[in-house]
Amino acid sequence: MSDPARALARFDERVRASETTFLVGVDEVGRGCLAGPVVAAAVILPLKAQCPGLDDSKRLTAGERVAQAQAVRGMALAVGFAFIGPRRIDADNIRRASLEAMRVAVLRARTLLAARQPVPAESLQVLVDGLDLVPGLVLAQQALVQGDARSLTIAAASVVAKTVRDGFMVRLGRDFPRYGFERNKGYGSPEHLEALDEHGPCRWHRYSYAPVAQGMLFRT
Repeated sequence: MSDPARALARFDERVRASETTFLVGVDEVGRGCLAGPVVAAAVILPLKAQCPGLDDSKRLTAGERVAQAQAVRGMALAVGFAFIGPRRIDADNIRRASLEAMRVAVLRARTLLAARQPVPAESLQVLVDGLDLVPGLVLAQQALVQGDARSLTIAAASVVAKTVRDGFMVRLGRDFPRYGFERNKGYGSPEHLEALDEHGPCRWHRYSYAPVAQGMLFRT
């Protein structure tokens, strides 16, 4: 393994409750975007997994993220996804929407793992990127600030979530070409803000976010 991946793996080994505990890494992407869904991924890697080159997704190039996401999905025991769209984000706020996405992603990964091999709940430990534990999970959890830079399992979830959401935004850019979603991925780039000023929001924008709400108010 590369040095970053080796360090991430050592951290995971230290936090595992026992030699038979499977870690479920979960992360989300898209909290700060003006448009598009928030996407969560939960990844369960094999015990003693080796992921050469894997690192915090923010430290990888776009090409490296794609390659690492493909490698993770090829070796993982289970990968679960969840998308929460703009209207739910507007109604619930982004924190609640992000936690709900992570909850659903973990449950989907657990279901996929159970179909592959029976694993009791006490043999699963969830590592959550961020400050908050995930509500509604009857599983052991640990929240890790900057977990994608500390844990191999969370880093795996991070690259998968990022590449899945980026791919979705590229496709959305073809349907809504005015906003440059394929380039800005829904973040508030100058190009995106100029398009909002000129055209107003589309149905994939988050109306509760200030730059979008202000543009809507101005146009009315």
